[in-house]
Order: sequence, then structure tokens, then C-alpha cells
Amino acid sequence: MNPSADFSLAGLYAAIDAQRQARGLTWQQAVLEINMVFGRISSRPISRSTVTGLRTKAVAEGDGVLAMLEWLNRTPESFLPGVDGADVSGTNRLPDVPPASGLRFDTKKLHAALNVQRVARGLTWQQVGREIGLSPATLTHLSKGGRTGFPDVMRITRWLGQPVAQFTRAAPW
Repeated sequence: MNPSADFSLAGLYAAIDAQRQARGLTWQQAVLEINMVFGRISSRPISRSTVTGLRTKAVAEGDGVLAMLEWLNRTPESFLPGVDGADVSGTNRLPDVPPASGLRFDTKKLHAALNVQRVARGLTWQQVGREIGLSPATLTHLSKGGRTGFPDVMRITRWLGQPVAQFTRAAPW
């Protein structure tokens, strides 16, 4: 896949900064709100440097990005080149989660969908990795659960032709 068509972390930073400024918030206040998106501060709060560092980072932790997207009321797909940033409707919309929960990636579900598509197309993990632009080890590691990051998850879901929201779940903090 073409890296220039990746999820834009710099664009996410710019959107957060614009929202922060429009609301007259300091970075500390904005980050506090981001951490409270799901009703309380998580046991692993997002730091200010994590948010402000998005403007120059190539990769960001997925669950933290989900919290930032929720704060902005934006879909992950809205940060792809050529997509309307205001589109938060339909199947791309991130699911609502109950209080004291956070939105997490279901990496086992993501791996299962990859494997179904891989088998249906008669591909090896190496071939899938080449098509997506990620190592086969990155893809097969998803089967263990755990975390994933941006822009990797966007590359995978675009290859699957499914919205990111299909691979998220509510989880207690």
C-alpha cells in the first residue's frame, strides 16, 4: 500500500490542536478531557507529550489514538487523504462505550479477519504482508491479542475493505 495514503498522525495532532484552541483549553486541559472520554481517567492515562508528539511521529499506540478520535468525535477513516473529516456516521462511526470503559482494538478479531481473507485469496502471510506493507510477523502477532498502532491498523483494515470500528470493543479500564 502507498504510505502517502496512510492515516495522518500529523493531521490528528492538527485537529486536536484546532479543537483545543477553539475551546480555549491548555494542552493539559485538553489531555485531561481526552483521558476522561470514557467517564474517568484510565489507569494508563495518555500523556501530554504523547498527544503533542503526534505532529512528528510515524507510529502511535492504537488505543490512545482511539481515545483522541472519540474526543474529536471523528472516525479513523476521516484522517485518510481524500476523506471528509466531518464524516462520523454509518459503519465508520466508532461505537459508544459504557462509563468506566475504554475503546480498545480487538486484535484477535482483526487477525481472524486477515486469515479468512488470506485463505480465501490463497495467499501466504508473506504475500499478505507485502500487499499491506507490513511484516508477516506483525500480522501473525495479532493472533495473540494485545495492542496495535496507527497507521498499521488502517493499512490492515483498508486491505480488508472494512472500517476500523468493526475491530474495536469496549473494555474496562
